[in-house]
Amino acid sequence: MKNIVIGQFVPGSGFFYKLDPRTKIVSIVFLMVALFLLENITQLLIAFSVSVVLLIIGRLSIIRIIKGLKPIFILLIFTFLFQILFNQEGTLLVNQSMSLSYSSIASIVAITVLWRYLAHFKRFNFLLLLAWIAGIYLILSYFHYGPTFAPFSFKVYEKGVEMSIFVVIRLLIIITLSTVLTITTKPTDLTQGLEKLLRPMKVIGMNSEDFALIISISLRYIPTILDEANKIMLAQASRGADFSEGKLKDKVKQVISLLVPMFIIAFKRSEDLADAMESRNFIPGKPRTRIYELKFNFSDLMTSLFTAACFALSIVLKVI
Repeated sequence: MKNIVIGQFVPGSGFFYKLDPRTKIVSIVFLMVALFLLENITQLLIAFSVSVVLLIIGRLSIIRIIKGLKPIFILLIFTFLFQILFNQEGTLLVNQSMSLSYSSIASIVAITVLWRYLAHFKRFNFLLLLAWIAGIYLILSYFHYGPTFAPFSFKVYEKGVEMSIFVVIRLLIIITLSTVLTITTKPTDLTQGLEKLLRPMKVIGMNSEDFALIISISLRYIPTILDEANKIMLAQASRGADFSEGKLKDKVKQVISLLVPMFIIAFKRSEDLADAMESRNFIPGKPRTRIYELKFNFSDLMTSLFTAACFALSIVLKVI
């Protein structure tokens, strides 16, 4: 949980910190739309390279962002495998015959037990997961002693590989853009930026201030709740609880024991926040003044032009 960086503001002085929050929000939205207009891996790899260059120019820690991607590695692996297994278009690249046997089932159980036993080496969890998947593939393909049953074929198509890489890279870019927004923008600035952008929605009766406040508070309390959850897990671990071991039934009980205090803490935090807002005479829907007003500068102009160029280029590539 401590690796999650979405929702956390990290103080700095790079290029992105100097941008108006409205510029960042609008630019990221348009860049995400542009990503969905790209249709091949080459274009997406160029976009990925450009995003890395922008991170370097903005003096953002790439290592920090990579660490922040750790919690979604399982999602990326699942997405990758899903596309490979179910997208059966294009040239057939792999056609591996597989089957089950009592020896292969016993071997799969053995490596699964070994994988779970080594799971406490958290630094190598990702590599152990890949090794476990590779082990199952090798066992189903080549390790058969005795009678076999339930034969099937593992097929990999060219289009499936392309789409799996394509989707994973696009997800990485989208999550990176979202992370850049939250780590370079103060929650108060983010609220003010959303409020300014949503102000035209008042025409249809929508209160932009309250909506922006809801989003800002939600983003602000993601790292807070995760930090509290981490403290609860450490406190329970000091009393003998182990969230990585045990049967499924035991893990469900452990999760419940984690959720109950988290809900209590969340409600207490919300009450404290409400009291703090009331003590400052906060009245929902009423106009408020600010010490610092948002202002566009030359950096915002250049960023807007860059975003417009990228968006226009993506449309051109889509059309041709």
